[in-house]
Amino acid sequence: MLVQRILTASVLAAVVVLAVLQLPAIYFSLFIAIVTFGAAWEWLSLTNVEKPSKKILFFVALIFPMLGVTYWTVFLELLGEAMEWPEVKDYSDALEWLVIAPVLFWILAMIVIRQSAAQLLTMEFKPRVKAFLGWLALLSAWMFLSKLRAYYGPGMVLYFLVLICAADISAYFVGKKWGKDKLAPEISPGKTVQGMYGALAAAVVCAIGLRLYYGLEALQSEDAALAILMTIDLLILSVLTVLVSIYGDLFFSLIKRQKGVKDSGSLLPGHGGILDRVDSIIAAAPFFYAGIVLIGRSVFA
Repeated sequence: MLVQRILTASVLAAVVVLAVLQLPAIYFSLFIAIVTFGAAWEWLSLTNVEKPSKKILFFVALIFPMLGVTYWTVFLELLGEAMEWPEVKDYSDALEWLVIAPVLFWILAMIVIRQSAAQLLTMEFKPRVKAFLGWLALLSAWMFLSKLRAYYGPGMVLYFLVLICAADISAYFVGKKWGKDKLAPEISPGKTVQGMYGALAAAVVCAIGLRLYYGLEALQSEDAALAILMTIDLLILSVLTVLVSIYGDLFFSLIKRQKGVKDSGSLLPGHGGILDRVDSIIAAAPFFYAGIVLIGRSVFA
């Protein structure tokens, strides 16, 4: 099982890295949309949506906003270039305010899961509520991962994905070696507090590694204080992003537990379904994007 899991992860990693580094922003957005549709199909299965008409309605509710966001962004960029009107980006940036809703949702979900995991398992959510939560989570993850690639480049997307992957691997091995205290045993018996600490430690290492990769010259320049502040900001953002990703994983584990299944699907050998692989990313993407917008691109200076 471990060998199969490693082989699948290696193939997926290669495909994703090529997509991040080689695809233009518009085609990367399409690539993420395809993954999102696969995750949406599994979400509908987990939430007992069986009628074809309801499935079609859910996908339409995903596709139309995707087309609208893509058209809005591309149209404004072309208009700005044609008319030499740099202020046009202000209208494109207006979409960034939409990140507030998913960020607040995931923070609230983290708090509720932490405080009331056992009670959540027995709660009955209406199908329309689950449909809306799935729509919000999937659409916002697609939107802000696409915007991260379009506005901040492949390097930032790659860092984000490495951050989540490193945290996931660290949590697994630290939890397996030293895990004693269960994080949310009612929802996911395998996750431990020690594993969570391992994931947060990995976030610190990733943030420090990024600064080392881009060089320490800025820390020795006249703007050293600003560079140090930006580095601290990135470190804090990385740790908080990983924390949100852990509870995003628990959120989808809760839905699977309510359904009575271990995995969201069986498409990926050794890993389960698409949702099983991207659940942490779905939760963390809007939060990370919001943090990067606040910090600014100078973090890479």
